[in-house]
Amino acid sequence: MLTISSLNKTFKTPAGDVAAVRDVSFSTKPGEMVAIVGASGSGKSTLLSLLGLLESPDNGSIKVGDVELAGLDAKGRTAYRARKVGFVFQQFNLIPNLSALENVMLPLEFAGWSVPERKARAREVLNTVGLGEDKVLRRPAKLSGGEQQRVAIARALVTDPELILADEPTGNLDRKTGERIIALLREAAGQEKRTVVVVTHDDKIAQAADRRLEIEDGVLREIA
Repeated sequence: MLTISSLNKTFKTPAGDVAAVRDVSFSTKPGEMVAIVGASGSGKSTLLSLLGLLESPDNGSIKVGDVELAGLDAKGRTAYRARKVGFVFQQFNLIPNLSALENVMLPLEFAGWSVPERKARAREVLNTVGLGEDKVLRRPAKLSGGEQQRVAIARALVTDPELILADEPTGNLDRKTGERIIALLREAAGQEKRTVVVVTHDDKIAQAADRRLEIEDGVLREIA
């Protein structure tokens, strides 16, 4: 489903050019969960940003199916992120003055769904990730870290994307809660045969993934 070929990204800094991603190539299958591991500054978050078109590569190819993404203009990148990609972040990135339900509804508003449709779909997905009806109208500050991450996963899933990109999704959670989040991501990969790519320091995520890739100084290699 996802095919990356000869991807490169260099940043210019006062100290000189930094090659964050160097000639990276790999592919995934539908229904697969892939873990990308590496030290801080190794390039793993930059690679995730490139896959989500939050950053543009200097050169190389990013394909979903037969569609080339690397050369899309700003409008095309926005449409791709809105319809094809769900993002999950370590810091949750929920809007604090919106309820859990409203946070999950938001991507559907951008996609043009009616209010009744948005509410019904958001409640359905929140129920799928195990957030009870008594929690859906609470704002993020009234939810635990694990509950906030469930909301973030529901928001990522609500548009039924082909690709889920998760950046350190268990980094702010205790071990037990982190294990539940790993299980949800594992389940998300199996649902609708979507691909989940996770950047992580967490060995438990790496062990739960179908494949483990390691990045060092921007160079990617597969670990058996």
